[in-house]
Amino acid sequence: MENRKKFDYKKFKENKDVFIIAELSANHNNDFDLAIKTIDAIASTGADAVKVQTFTPDSLTLDVDNLYFGPRKDGLWEGKRPYDLYKVGMLPFEWHGKLKMHAESLGLLFFSSPFDSYCVEFLEDLDVPMYKIASAEITDINLIKAVASKGKPVIISTGMAGLEDIELAINTCLAAGNDQIVLLKCTSEYPAPIDMANLSTIPMLKEKFGVVVGVSDHTMGSIVPTVSVAMGGQVIEKHIILSRDLGGIDSQFSMEPAEFKEMVDYARMAAMSIGSPVLELSEKNKLRRRSIFISEDIMEGEELSRHNMRVVRPGHGLAPRYMEDLIGRKVKHSVTKGTPLDWNMLMENDK
Repeated sequence: MENRKKFDYKKFKENKDVFIIAELSANHNNDFDLAIKTIDAIASTGADAVKVQTFTPDSLTLDVDNLYFGPRKDGLWEGKRPYDLYKVGMLPFEWHGKLKMHAESLGLLFFSSPFDSYCVEFLEDLDVPMYKIASAEITDINLIKAVASKGKPVIISTGMAGLEDIELAINTCLAAGNDQIVLLKCTSEYPAPIDMANLSTIPMLKEKFGVVVGVSDHTMGSIVPTVSVAMGGQVIEKHIILSRDLGGIDSQFSMEPAEFKEMVDYARMAAMSIGSPVLELSEKNKLRRRSIFISEDIMEGEELSRHNMRVVRPGHGLAPRYMEDLIGRKVKHSVTKGTPLDWNMLMENDK
């Protein structure tokens, strides 16, 4: 029996929970068993979903060695041609169905980033429940249109987008009749410096476009995902790897399972801590505050004064703000030290 999680966009948009995506990316290292073990680890972290990438090298680049497609000049992949990188990083198409079945058996939602129309149709045949558009594809309007036309939630990373690019991508989804849009604030550096996170973009995007917003994070550690929740983010995407010692093209900006679990726990606690913008005072806390007590035994008709009244804890007596008003007033019966002061103790004509 199918045991996969659902993503009800409208219901999710209204709640205060977070949806956490573990990105497998190229961290399968072309080893099916390693991919399975990584999905097992993802399930143990408390994540909601595993995301893969569906492409061939030809989906993304040309097999040419020139100025445009030759070896990278700097960065994490310096000296490597994009075509060769994508050959190493691609997830074999024949693995998708098996990995999806395994993920769903563990209660995980399984979906992907497609990189051309063929990949979209392939994933649709697998009945994936949602799609992701990577940062570099945000201007590929035909790809976005193909994905949005399936009527499923569309997650869009914005790491390589200006505001007009985001508007065009959203309008493309809306024109296809799809308003189930998630925008992810992303810094497209690998790994990304924490001072480039610019998480204040999250409330801006949320207010401007009225969609679910979150973060696709390439920094090291849990700070950015956790703070993103405090800024109103509801979706977190982060790369995961069984061990960075395994190497691979994405290993250096991926979290190991224990780190990922810590991030999941922090993010969920952050979501719980936000609560509602109300000041609620429980009866218990009212009684823990200060109030006015009789501090010396007093006789019937005796006047209240600073000598026989004190503002102390707990809060069973009158509020401290009445202290000045009470001075000089008379009690209608004897009161013992340690009694909380009450209006009913005062003489009727002295109220």
